Amino acid sequence: MKIIILGAGQVGGSLALSLANENNDITLVDTNAMVLQDIQDRADLRTIIGEASHPSVLSQAGAKDADMIIALTNSDETNMVACQVAYTLFHTPTKIARIRAVEYLTYSDLFVQEALPVDVLISPEHLISQYIQRLIEHPGSLQVLDFADGKVKLLAMRAELDGPLIGKRLQEIWEAMPETEAKVIAIYRNNKAITLHSEGHIQADDEVFFLASSSNATSLTAQLRGTEKPYKRVLLAGGGNIGLHLAKSLESKYQVKIIERSPERAGYLSEALNKTIVLQGDAADQDMLREENIENMDVFCALTNDDEANILSAMLAKRLGANKVMSLINRPSYVDLVESGMIDIAISPQQVTLGTLLTHVRKGDIVSVHSLRRGAAEAIEAVAHGDKKTSKVVGRSIEQINLPNGATIGAIARGEEVMMAEADINIESEDHVIIFLADKTGVKDIERLFQVSATFI
Repeated sequence: MKIIILGAGQVGGSLALSLANENNDITLVDTNAMVLQDIQDRADLRTIIGEASHPSVLSQAGAKDADMIIALTNSDETNMVACQVAYTLFHTPTKIARIRAVEYLTYSDLFVQEALPVDVLISPEHLISQYIQRLIEHPGSLQVLDFADGKVKLLAMRAELDGPLIGKRLQEIWEAMPETEAKVIAIYRNNKAITLHSEGHIQADDEVFFLASSSNATSLTAQLRGTEKPYKRVLLAGGGNIGLHLAKSLESKYQVKIIERSPERAGYLSEALNKTIVLQGDAADQDMLREENIENMDVFCALTNDDEANILSAMLAKRLGANKVMSLINRPSYVDLVESGMIDIAISPQQVTLGTLLTHVRKGDIVSVHSLRRGAAEAIEAVAHGDKKTSKVVGRSIEQINLPNGATIGAIARGEEVMMAEADINIESEDHVIIFLADKTGVKDIERLFQVSATFI
């Protein structure tokens, strides 16, 4: 697929590297020559220096015969104009734009072919808010992802030393889980995937990935982590777009407070929110945190635009007694570093956004893609179409499907029914199949499996 990516920032650069490594024809456009050179040194792709919305630059990038343009610059206006130019001058089939400003997103009629021809809108702030909300709704989880319109959840948990599953054989765990409602699909130990077999044991600090029906996810969380009380009190540091989105979604069910440094922004937040308590001040001020009873907080989320400020305030909150601390971190090099210390969960905006972007790039009927383990692994939801003559999966049992190395079918959603994968289950047309890929090099093979071919026998 020929794809033009506009903007070589954290999200654009990560997406370019990911897609280039899958043998796509990628052209990356940015005004910063040094950033482009750094990315080009790491992957086989083409780079263009210039303004993303200029017709001459898009022409040079090959917009005339591109399959897709993905506008990810830091300017909403540049992204929108680039999509307009691509549509008007080059008739580019698919146009994706990152739009941050809530003011634009409020008007759905704005993004139509007759006005601003953007086929897919990506709002990082909204995606990140949803991501954090799911973590708060599932205490003890490291990652919570939805599939099949929310009927299936993938949860990543870290097995605690005093947890009820430590030392148990995997066979015992499977027997304890309702057969049709949950399945362990991967275990990482010391950052390496281990082979799943019935005699294997879960050890302390293992990172366990399992799929579960949404109705069963909470009880399974308790099995993996022990009894962890539901969260009630949440303190957010930073009242930007992410903080505002998150507070709005949480305030009806949780006791939410926001600490915002800017007096003007704090005033705006107090008017925009109904039940959330808005505090003007510095989240790294330990006296203020003590005054707000940080030791009684179930969750502390550092959500400012400053990585260092987020890390320091989260570490301080943890030292002062907060139960769970999360920090928004843009620099990939910081993420693994801080999660090995006092911060429980480091949230990478580019990884959260990357999954949504990949959903629209994958071939075949791929309806959902989630990036896992800093992009090293993926979870994919694919829809099976056709019949036994035209499909490589329909009419075949799971054990008959030729999956690439490192790929595991974890669950199948058939209508309202959710089935955990078993070797003898046959795939039917319109089934939603959830696949875990420990090795991303198998992505193309998965795409080919789910592509319908009239000539396939």
